[in-house]
Order: sequence, then structure tokens, then C-alpha cells
Amino acid sequence: MRTRDLALTAVVVAATAVPVAWTAGPPAVALAVLASAPVLWVHRRPLLVGLVVGLATTALATLYVAPVIPAGPLVAFSVIAASSTPAWRLVAVLVAAAGVTVSLVVPGDDDLATYRYLAVAYAAAYALGANTRARRAQAAAAAARERTRIAREMHDVLTHSVGMMVVQAEAGPLVVRSDPDRAVEVFDAIAATGRGAVARLREVIHALRSPGIDSLDELVTGVASLEVVGEPRPVPPEVDAAVYRIVQEALTNAARHASARSVRVRLRWRERALGVDVVDDGRGPAGGDGFGLLGMRERVAACGGTLRTGPGPGGAGFAVRATLPTT
Repeated sequence: MRTRDLALTAVVVAATAVPVAWTAGPPAVALAVLASAPVLWVHRRPLLVGLVVGLATTALATLYVAPVIPAGPLVAFSVIAASSTPAWRLVAVLVAAAGVTVSLVVPGDDDLATYRYLAVAYAAAYALGANTRARRAQAAAAAARERTRIAREMHDVLTHSVGMMVVQAEAGPLVVRSDPDRAVEVFDAIAATGRGAVARLREVIHALRSPGIDSLDELVTGVASLEVVGEPRPVPPEVDAAVYRIVQEALTNAARHASARSVRVRLRWRERALGVDVVDDGRGPAGGDGFGLLGMRERVAACGGTLRTGPGPGGAGFAVRATLPTT
């Protein structure tokens, strides 16, 4: 489990169970825990978790008429909006509407302010999930465009050379029988064309290959140091390239603009995310959109991640902190 998941679950349980504990007995508190604790697994089974916490919240509100903050259902609703199919999202909206209606009508709560509060809360949760889904789709589209570009480059390099080799090879048997000396030239031409194709292919691969996390040791030199926390694992290509470019830009800015004497680069591997921290002891940002911050934000956003920049620890230096999804 990620630390973030545990922290979120603790907050949701506290927000749900503490108000109930003030006005109701242990059975109601147990039901409040059931309406919140399953959030720990919401990213693995969002639909099941949403159903469990939703039913528990509805039962709590109708059986005990206790003050209920639907933190668990709101979190599950947001995750469903971010990760489920349109059909399941529609089902989730209908089920949530039914649950909220039962929770208010059965106990006899006719306060319109409560209806408005819940409507706004669920709408905000859905909007948050929809925004996450849109950012993931944007990252997937960027990856698809990159794959298309690579395929086009490979096609352009190989089509001509391989086509020529095929033509020459097909003519080879005929030349061997009619003109053996000419056949030697044909086969030499096939070999030369093949060697040329291999050389051009290597050039294209070298040009297309973006340095990634494995190349950070070569990048982080001099006054910079690299620390890796957690167990490294494969990441999507766009994330691999983004990590390298973020560190590269941050190191360049620290040396060129901040006059930093030391820079600490840290990779924080988690279950479903990778944190990248670059902290220097320089004089901070140069103002405006120097330091390439805009480019960093766009690259991180395209991967569906987040970027925070600002003063380093104790207000000294400058820190770049990115979190990128690895799944």
C-alpha cells in the first residue's frame, strides 16, 4: 500500500467516524468505519468499494439519523469517474443519486441546504475524477503520436534499402546462369545495400532514443548527487524520458542561473508513482518563466503527473518536485 493511500484512508475514516461517535453508539461507529475504511482499496476495486461504502453510508444515515459526512462515497465516486467506462460511470451517478435521496428522505430531512451541499460535493468529486481521466487520455495520445512518428521514421529508412535488396536478390539466380561475373557484382551490391541499411537504421534508432532514467548516472555529476529510494522498475516510455528531461533542466538551471554549489537529485519509487526531487542551494528562481518551468509543467502534465516548485528546505535554494504515474 502506498503511504498516500494510507493517509487518505485515515482522513476519510476520521471524517466519517468521529462525528458519529459524538452522537451514536458503537454499532453506528462500526457502520461508519465500514463506510470509510474500504477506501484503502479504492484504486484496485473502485466499483466494489464504491458500492460498499455507499450502502454503509446510506444505512448509517437512515438507521441512526447521525451526522454523516459521505467522505468514503465521495472518494470512490471520484475514482470511478477517473477510471471506469462510460456505462459504469452512468451507473455510479444513478446509484449515488438514489443513495443520497434515500439517506435524506427516509430520516425526513427536508432541508434544501443539505441537498445543495451534497449535490455540489458529488459534482466536484466527479469533476475531479473527469479531469484525471482527461489528463491520462492526453498522455496516452502523446504516446500514440510518438509511436506513429517512430514507425514512420523506420518505414522511411528501411523501405528503399530492403526493396532494393529484394529486387537484386530476385535477379541473382538469373544472372548466375547467364553471366557469372555479373552475378558477383549483384551479390556485392546486395551486401553493400544491406550494410548501408543497417548503418542508417542505427542512426535512426540513436536519433529516436530519448535518454531515460538509466542515463541519470551520466547526467548527475560534479556538484550534483543522486539518491534512489525504493525499488526501481520499468516505467512507460514517456515517463522515462520525462524524468531525464526534468532532471536535466533542473540541473542546468541550478548551474547556469542559481549559482548552486550542490544539488541533490532523489528518485522516490512507490507502488504506482515515481517522485523526482531536485533541490539546490542556489539563490532561487530567476523570475518570470525562466528555469524552463513552463516546459517542465507541460511535460509532467502530458504524463498525467504533478509538479511543484518553490524554495528549498528552510527557504533556501530552489526545489523541483515532480510526481509521475508508473502504471
